[in-house]
Amino acid sequence: MAMQIRNEVLARMYVVLLVVVLVAIAIVARTIQIGIGERDRWREEGKKERVRLREVEAERGNILAADGSLLATSLPFFDIAFDPNSTAMSKADFEANIDSLAWCLATWVDPSYTPGGYREYLIRKREEGARYVPIKKGVTFAEMQRIRQFPLFRLGRYRGGLIVEQRYKRQRPFGLLAHRTIGYLREGAKPVGLEGAFDEVLRGKGGKQYMIRLPEGVWMPLGDLAEVEPKSGNDLLTTIDINIQDITEEALYRAMVRHEAGFGVAVVMEVETGAIRAIANLSRTPKGKIWETYNHAIGTRVEPGSTFKLAAIMAMLEDGCIELTDSIDIERGRVELFEEKLEVRDAVAHNYDTVSVERAFQISSNVGMVKMALACYGRPGGAARFVKRLRQFNLHLPTGIEIEGEANPYIKDPGKPEDDWSGATLPWMSMGYELLLTPLQLLSFYNAVANDGKMMKPFLVEEIQRYGQTIEHFPPVVLKRKIASTETIRKAQRLLRGVVEHGTASKWNSPYYAFAGKTGTTQLDYRRLDDRTEVGGYQASFVGYFPADAPRYSCIVLISHPRKGGIYGSQVALPVFREIADKIYFTRLDLHQPLNDKPRPRLTARKLPDYEIGARREMKSLLEQLRMPYKELTRSDWVVVRTSQTDTLQLLKRRVPEEKVVPNVVGMTLRDALYILENRGLEVEASGFGKVVRQSLKPGTKVTGQTIKLTLK
Repeated sequence: MAMQIRNEVLARMYVVLLVVVLVAIAIVARTIQIGIGERDRWREEGKKERVRLREVEAERGNILAADGSLLATSLPFFDIAFDPNSTAMSKADFEANIDSLAWCLATWVDPSYTPGGYREYLIRKREEGARYVPIKKGVTFAEMQRIRQFPLFRLGRYRGGLIVEQRYKRQRPFGLLAHRTIGYLREGAKPVGLEGAFDEVLRGKGGKQYMIRLPEGVWMPLGDLAEVEPKSGNDLLTTIDINIQDITEEALYRAMVRHEAGFGVAVVMEVETGAIRAIANLSRTPKGKIWETYNHAIGTRVEPGSTFKLAAIMAMLEDGCIELTDSIDIERGRVELFEEKLEVRDAVAHNYDTVSVERAFQISSNVGMVKMALACYGRPGGAARFVKRLRQFNLHLPTGIEIEGEANPYIKDPGKPEDDWSGATLPWMSMGYELLLTPLQLLSFYNAVANDGKMMKPFLVEEIQRYGQTIEHFPPVVLKRKIASTETIRKAQRLLRGVVEHGTASKWNSPYYAFAGKTGTTQLDYRRLDDRTEVGGYQASFVGYFPADAPRYSCIVLISHPRKGGIYGSQVALPVFREIADKIYFTRLDLHQPLNDKPRPRLTARKLPDYEIGARREMKSLLEQLRMPYKELTRSDWVVVRTSQTDTLQLLKRRVPEEKVVPNVVGMTLRDALYILENRGLEVEASGFGKVVRQSLKPGTKVTGQTIKLTLK
């Protein structure tokens, strides 16, 4: 029985041993398979999990103003961290430096810690096996250089455990200047402005660097150098003039505050090229603050109102329907059309009856414009001819400016049922209603008139540069060589100048330079009822150019929903235009004619110095400095300057009496008279300023030491 039990136990032991041996053989076999056969695959898997070749951010290019000033730039900032368990850090190095390191960090980096508290914190992190301890984010280059010199950190990346990660932060040296035009890139938001439109140019090409994923979930660089160096982005040279931009924004901001307006737009464009020198967009937020939240100049379509009358009257001039000298009955500013279904009124009451077409435009008569439009285009087929002329002026097309968000213009077409063309459409369009344009599109049209009919594409970027060298240049682009005949353009220019000199803008005419343009006042959110029109607000505008004789800049100012201080373009928008134009004119020398631009006129005898008396040497020196030619007819010490019949100067000898008599000093300066009289022993008393006109002692009187009184004037 005992033997049987013993055999049974041994059998079981052999089975267990066999199972253990088989498992051991399987483990060894699998180990050999993984270590040798699948070594490369698992090594790659390990790299995927803990070590990766990750992208390194490239420095973004700059956005520059026209003079090279920085509008937007990327400044380097650094995130500082500490690896207390770096593989190359010895226990001796850590313990020798931890006290002084903690003191430096608590003193210069994070004063919320005491040195002792910081020391305990770092020791605890080391004991926990931490590999990434954040120290400070977003430090400047100077701060980073100081932290590099802290105890322990100065030993370097591996012995000292210092981790420095470079980041770039977008900065704008001029603050909010041209904020919306410069734009931005934000995660989860649509790119805006130049930053968005030229992102591929500005962002550069990222580099590659091996990084290890730490237990804290942070990717830490394995070395200081990238495997592939990042390539910085290129720079944009814009057309923005910093001074003009500042002038424009300030003028618009003051108007927004003064009139408590909803939003405002101001754009300044160079007439000859289409370069935008300033673009400002301000909106009132729900909390009442004024901010540049949207680019209304490019993205907001509005009914232009009376500023569109220029396009309407140019269409009529092109079709030969009217002449500026034609007469039109404006019926004292009120008329009822279509059997009293449509009432048209002029914005400002007046007592005019019959006036010329030119005068009707100057006073912005709605009645006059409507009656002319109906007379010219009221017959069958006329509406199509009117719209065809508007298309000739490119008013149906966007400008094509570089940045995103430009709204398409809307011009009704009588041939399209969806446009709902009615009998009232033509009169309303002639006044600037039932059509939509952005402020920039309207400005481009006026700019073409100022540019003798040549329509230029508005643009914001002149060049792409790299380290100051031009990579790509964007020349001005002509959208249309001639939007109208030369005769029509000349008449349009005359009309716009007349508005300023004799019309709705005459109050703001400048005595220093001439400008031309058109006021506009638009009803907003209106509803035409049977017995009245309900208006939800107004839009004031002025668009024009200056100087009128040789246009350099065109400008549009549009202010929507002014709540105080007026509603009309002449009250709200025109003062802003005038402020912008004044400051540009007075600060730009190239707008002023040089004084020496013309040949120097020949001076007539009455403008030349005549009967001037003085010392010959000083007279010669003065005439030579003034570059005035003269003939020297005497070598006397004292001379008289006279003008000859040929308008040239002559130095003649002055009669000087003998030493013992009183000389004639009339005509001399006081200094010369004193010199002569006192040298002859006379006491001199003088009154007045200028030259001697009278002396108390008669010339030729014997000198006996008497006093002579001189009167100067």
